[in-house]
Amino acid sequence: MSRLADRIEGFLSLSGFDRGPWLAVAFAAGIGAWFILPLQWQWVAFNGVVASLAALSYTIWRGRSDRTLILLSIVTITVAIAAGLATVWTRSAIADAEPIEHPGFLRMEATILELIEQPAEERVRIVVAARQPDTGKPIKVRINIPEDRVVAGMVEGARVRLGARLMPPSPPLLPGAYDFARAAWFEGYAATGSLAGEVQIVGAAPTKRNHIASIQRSLAAHVRERLDGSAGSIAAAFASGDRGSISTADEEAMRDAGLTHLLSISGLHVSAVIAAIYFLTIRVLALFPALALRVRLPLIAAALGAAAGISYTLLTGAQVPTVRSCAGAILVLGALVLGREPLSLRMVAIAAIFVLLLWPESLVGPSFQMSFAAVLAIVALHSSEPVRKFLAPRECSSVERLARKTAMLFATGVVIELALMPIVLFHFHRAGLYGAFANVLAIPLVTFVSMPLIALALFLDLFGLGAPVWFFAGLSLDAMLALAHFTATRPDAVKLIPQIGLFTVMLFVSGALWLALWRGKVRLYGLLPASFAAGLVAFTPTPDILITRDGRDVGLVDDSGKLFVLRDSEGSYARDILVELSGSEASPMLLDNWPGARCSRDFCSLTILRADRPWHILVARNRQRLDERQLSAACERAHIVIADRWLPRSCRPLWLKADGRFLKDNGGTAIYLGEEHIVTSEPPVSDHGWKQSAGSRYQ
Repeated sequence: MSRLADRIEGFLSLSGFDRGPWLAVAFAAGIGAWFILPLQWQWVAFNGVVASLAALSYTIWRGRSDRTLILLSIVTITVAIAAGLATVWTRSAIADAEPIEHPGFLRMEATILELIEQPAEERVRIVVAARQPDTGKPIKVRINIPEDRVVAGMVEGARVRLGARLMPPSPPLLPGAYDFARAAWFEGYAATGSLAGEVQIVGAAPTKRNHIASIQRSLAAHVRERLDGSAGSIAAAFASGDRGSISTADEEAMRDAGLTHLLSISGLHVSAVIAAIYFLTIRVLALFPALALRVRLPLIAAALGAAAGISYTLLTGAQVPTVRSCAGAILVLGALVLGREPLSLRMVAIAAIFVLLLWPESLVGPSFQMSFAAVLAIVALHSSEPVRKFLAPRECSSVERLARKTAMLFATGVVIELALMPIVLFHFHRAGLYGAFANVLAIPLVTFVSMPLIALALFLDLFGLGAPVWFFAGLSLDAMLALAHFTATRPDAVKLIPQIGLFTVMLFVSGALWLALWRGKVRLYGLLPASFAAGLVAFTPTPDILITRDGRDVGLVDDSGKLFVLRDSEGSYARDILVELSGSEASPMLLDNWPGARCSRDFCSLTILRADRPWHILVARNRQRLDERQLSAACERAHIVIADRWLPRSCRPLWLKADGRFLKDNGGTAIYLGEEHIVTSEPPVSDHGWKQSAGSRYQ
């Protein structure tokens, strides 16, 4: 043990160990542990173990000069882990958004907290504060309202009377699907639903209220008025963060082309705004020698850039990627003023801890993960010695300089795509394969053409002179959309993959962090777990049977990867999730078309051959009452029986009865017949607030 400790101490002393980034990783690990561990006693035990480790290390190595680094590392990292778990536990307890018990109709008088326009969906979404009629308990509810039922005066702060069909926030339909119940818990939503009837204004909004939302909507409407069609929708997203008018086709094309990050106001947009203000301020003030000789221009430029960045962040909704980008950009400005290195891993770590302190739940969301993975990849790549040598100033022609910068931009795009792909596959089960190529053209186009033109056009609109600039801005955005649609429609542009396991993603993340945060050749050891994780992704098994949480939608996958579904529900959310999690790129077919299937009005009976073993499957097609004796006889011949209702106890299949009772307790289910393995979306017991009563709310 002493020799091992000597080696670790020597490793830390020679590897340039920087505690800042690793403290952020440890803080995030504590948050992640809280989400992974389901029970409260496990949270307490976990923090007790890390605290004991710190205390034991301090007791053994206190005062030893040859154990300074290892002792400091263990103590600080364990404290950060415990702090992360305590932070998210506290955040969850404060949220405490207990959902309504059952779906139903509720007539309420409520105050509008937020109004979100979604022209592409032909609706408006409002978030209201109301009270439950039976208990008087205050609840926060999100309601969708068709555009033709929106009334004048329906803004933040107004009192409205309306009726709505509400349901509690939905748990994931299948293992690996989006968990809206978790997101709603931290957002404070007790229910979501749709308007039933008309909206009545019973109290006007107060004159003194937050005007940022109204400014945002006015700005988005102005941009869409100046630019028609898809270009206007994209321009409104850049100017105000309003993505509600972007069509589904454009959203999907941007996603499949790897350009969705351009629609989310994040590092690229905030950095462009701050950089523009910073350099314009310095250039303009430098024209006045009397001022330039007496005042530090970088300080003034940094202050104005920070103010512009904060204003832009607030105007565009202050989403997590935007806040992260703004915090990081302000740190960069501070480094420039102080003459320090502006881009560093420590800067990324500070921004990450800042965001996680405010929104620890964002750690498990794709926005935080993709945002920080991309920034970390950029900083790690550009801080590496080979890249520094490649980009070092030298005597060369302008053509060679441009070629080196273009090559570096492409290399950066490839590295970002590699860093993001496991995260994208884990959350969305699909990834664009040509994103690096599209980004080489799209990022410079947006940064140096589209956004400056939009800003200039908005400024000139103050004097009624913006029309010519809007024309050219529209051309640039049309070019970006054309690039997105062209890239997305290339053969094999999108790869679908079944749900990959949490272990696989964590293995890749650990390797990527090791590769990014260490210095020198030792960082290359991170390629081992990352490469192993890539192999696991390549050999991810496809589930043979997928059953949604309510049992109404069932999907079976044949030997060729073709998906067969129980119901013809094209365009539904459940259908899309079945397609994604099956990894099938072809249009699904109905279960009646399964080879050898025998389907009646009530049941479908079919056979799946896996690992040289036939599996007989019986799937219910409706909720009609059947003769119990006939049903029991059919169950005895089947290995698996699937139904969206509770089947009698006399129905005893050979292996699994996935009926309403089973699905209520376990949620959506994925079945791997070859391994005889079942994965469910709901743990048997959980102390997480959004899971405690989920089973009782959905049957």
